[in-house]
Amino acid sequence: MAKEAKKDPSELTVEEKLKALYQLQTMLSEIDKIKTLRGELPLEVQDLEDEVAGLSTRIEKIQNDIEELKAHVAGKRIEIETAKASVEKYKSQQENVRNNREYDMLSKEIEFQSLEIELCEKRIREAQAAEKAKNEEMARSTEALEERKQDLEAKKAELDEIISETKQEEEKLREKAKDLETTIDPRLLTAFKRIRKNSRNGLGVVYVQRDACGGCFNKIPPQKQLDIRMRKKIIVCEYCGRIMVDPELAGVE
Repeated sequence: MAKEAKKDPSELTVEEKLKALYQLQTMLSEIDKIKTLRGELPLEVQDLEDEVAGLSTRIEKIQNDIEELKAHVAGKRIEIETAKASVEKYKSQQENVRNNREYDMLSKEIEFQSLEIELCEKRIREAQAAEKAKNEEMARSTEALEERKQDLEAKKAELDEIISETKQEEEKLREKAKDLETTIDPRLLTAFKRIRKNSRNGLGVVYVQRDACGGCFNKIPPQKQLDIRMRKKIIVCEYCGRIMVDPELAGVE
C-alpha cells in the first residue's frame, strides 16, 4: 500500500498544527528525561578531563623546573672546581713573588675566589632545597593525578553504561522528532523552539489543567478557554508565553 503523502505545513489546519506540536513536545520531553537520567555525569566527566589535563601540565612543568635546578647545581659545581683551581694556582704563585705588592694582589684574588666558592655552595644548597620541595610537590600532584584518572575512568564507565542503555531509544525519538518537524510550519516551529528554550522545564506546549495554564498555572479567562477548545487559532499564555492546547487534544482525560 502506497505511503500517504505528507501535507504541506501551510495546508494544515490549526488543530493539525497543534496536534503535531504537542506530539513533538512529547518526544522532546522524553529526550529530556533521558538527559536527566544521565544527570550531571557529562559535566562531571568534562571537569575531570580538564583536571587531569591540568595536573599533567603541572607535573610536566615541575619536571622541567627540577631539570633546570639540577643543571643549575651542576653549573655551580663546575664554578667551584674552577675557583678551587684558581686558588691553588694563586697560592703557588705566592711562593715566587718578588714583593709585598704582588703578594697582596694574589691574596685578594685568593679571597675573591674563596668567596665565590662560598657563594656557589650557598646557591647549591638553595637549589637543592628548591628541588626537594619540587619533588614533594610532584609526588602530591602525581598522587592526585592517579586519583583523578581513576575517578574519570569510573565516571566514564558509568556514563557509557547509561548511554548504551538509552542511546537506541534516544536515536529513535530524535529521528521521529526530526521527521515530525518537517510537517510543522517553519515560523511556528521557530516560535515553539524559542519558547521551549526559554522555558525552565523545556515545555513549549502545555495543556489546560483546571482552567489554568499547564506551564505556569495562572488562571485562563473563560473566553480564552473557549478559544483553546475551538482549536481555530494558536493561543499562548499571556503570563509564560507557552502554547496552550485543550486536554482532549493532548489525549488527557
